[in-house]
Amino acid sequence: MAERILVTGGAGFVGSNIALALKRDRSVASVVAFDNLKRRGSEFAVERLRAGGVEFVHGDVRAPADLASVGPVDLIIEASAEPSVHAGYGGDPNYLIHTNLNGAVNCLEHARQHGAAMVFFSTSRVYPIAPLRALPLERKPARFILRADAGVPGVTSAGISEQFTLAGNRSLYGATKLAAELLIEEYKAMYGLRAVVNRCGVISGPWQMGKVDQGFIVLWMARHLFGGQLSYMGFGGDGLQVRDVLHVDDLYDLLVKQLAGLDAKPAPAFYNVGGGMDNSVSLGELTALCQEMSGKRIDIGRVAETRDADIPYYVTDNSLVTEATGWRPKRDLRTILDDVQRWLVDNRHQVQSVLS
Repeated sequence: MAERILVTGGAGFVGSNIALALKRDRSVASVVAFDNLKRRGSEFAVERLRAGGVEFVHGDVRAPADLASVGPVDLIIEASAEPSVHAGYGGDPNYLIHTNLNGAVNCLEHARQHGAAMVFFSTSRVYPIAPLRALPLERKPARFILRADAGVPGVTSAGISEQFTLAGNRSLYGATKLAAELLIEEYKAMYGLRAVVNRCGVISGPWQMGKVDQGFIVLWMARHLFGGQLSYMGFGGDGLQVRDVLHVDDLYDLLVKQLAGLDAKPAPAFYNVGGGMDNSVSLGELTALCQEMSGKRIDIGRVAETRDADIPYYVTDNSLVTEATGWRPKRDLRTILDDVQRWLVDNRHQVQSVLS
């Protein structure tokens, strides 16, 4: 019988790219993309999925009956989420909690019932806010720099490792993802679930519908190309905060390696996965790159006040996942921006209304 793969969040940015690549490389497999189409822009993915031979099922991970309608599967790629770290602040957390936590439980139950393996896309935001804000940073003209003599457990010259503390609050978004990770560990121990967890940092690439609170690389390039407002928010409003960026195709390359090893040996509980120090960028540096590539300048606002969930610096130390799989990101930051710009220009008529 042909392999059957379920990708939850399958019409989202990560999910749709992963589903299409899996079908491309495993043509005899049946790949099912499962999504509730709540996020604006996800509707564009449906036709792309069908054209690529991926079956689309309109359903919600919050509803066990919707998942049950998919039927038996051999592998679940759990990429569904309410992805905003700001979700729930000043409002109702119901959708966030039920999607990210209860949805993960429903996926785990579907995997248990059908003997499926699971790859869970978690987040770097499982690491708590206060310790990340307390990192010893130097303020340089273009970015914050992590001091070489940091002396903080879990902080290396390469960035933040899996040994960084988990003590403290991390936002409801981060908490729901960490709670799902803990449940995965229990399902591995109790039911023999074959699973791997990737704590992903910033991911970018074509077909990401970037917003202020998630997908800032695409948002920055789109606003330079199409117009619209941007602001440096928090930490003085100078645009010095730093993130590393991973191309979605590099994430897929890692997934291929991890799937090949799922049955070979027990996987570690989790891996930090990101672009790494070489693919790190501040908002100010990103502005300069977008100006250079687009040939356009826009006024950047400045908001000095820091929002509750914001952090000044996060760069992924990939050492553990590299040691386990041999994987390293191949696509540099300029390649990511080139791919994003080309996609935006080629699909302007579809995406401009969402991104401008």
